[in-house]
Amino acid sequence: MAVYTEVTDDALDAFLEQYDVGRPLSCKGIAEGVENSNYLVTTETGPLILTLYERRVQPGDLPFFLGLMDHLAGRGIPCPTPIRGRDGRSLRDLAGRPAALIEFLPGMWPRRITPHHCDRLGTALARLHEAGLDFTMTRPNSLGPADWRPLFERCADHADDVHPGLAAELDAALADLEAGFPKDLPTGVIHADLFPDNVFFLRDEISGLIDFYFACTDVLAYDLAVCLNAWCFETRGEFNVTKAKRLLDGYRAARPLDAAEMAALPVLAQGAAMRFLLTRLYDWVNTPEGALVKPKDPLEYLHKLRFLRGVDGPAALGLA
Repeated sequence: MAVYTEVTDDALDAFLEQYDVGRPLSCKGIAEGVENSNYLVTTETGPLILTLYERRVQPGDLPFFLGLMDHLAGRGIPCPTPIRGRDGRSLRDLAGRPAALIEFLPGMWPRRITPHHCDRLGTALARLHEAGLDFTMTRPNSLGPADWRPLFERCADHADDVHPGLAAELDAALADLEAGFPKDLPTGVIHADLFPDNVFFLRDEISGLIDFYFACTDVLAYDLAVCLNAWCFETRGEFNVTKAKRLLDGYRAARPLDAAEMAALPVLAQGAAMRFLLTRLYDWVNTPEGALVKPKDPLEYLHKLRFLRGVDGPAALGLA
């Protein structure tokens, strides 16, 4: 279960007293997610999400994340709004961790992804990009191309224990990405982690985009490439061209892509596959036995990377 920090009843009472949300009626840990401790807190005014920030989240980044959610929600993007206390602050400490109380959004993430889901996702992602263009804060991508080689070196010695020959294969793929990763493309605020479990649907329409804790300022089309990896591969590893086309069509309906962005998508998708492969590999070799959270399988993204390295242009992905 993704609860690393326990919150006592007394601590929760004292925390909530700083807000106009009424008394707590229940508090339940949320099992999904691997980065932070999350609780569903029901108060006299309704359900809320309590997040305690752990692991990769740097405290200095939290004003960017919370400010971005405020900004996007104010422009009609369905993302959770941080709740401000009576003192006007949305960030404070709880149980020795930075913590925030966040609006609860209804909906469920899709367990079986359809082309319709991909179409709706594409439009929502483009609207998010457009809405973020006037957000004044910036944050570098802490898991961008410059970080992939150092991350690989931190787990390279154990890579072959996960899969024979993996270290050499990743070293070669990294060298190719370092030599040919696209530059000078349109940039702005990106989500950078818009996996299916971070997108809620109600009656086939998106009701919420959540978990902005990898958001950053980077190439907009890279966000689309992350989604191609996360939404358009089937459970047995096959790439679904129909889903990819619907994702792209939905995106372009709200924000057209220029020729350079289109041409760059296959390599951007390779980079996105590399990023998630490496973070999964690092977690796989560094999570101790008996840990409460089971690390995700890095080999899923090895298969995706291999496929994408064999792609010759966007048309091969159905992206014409």
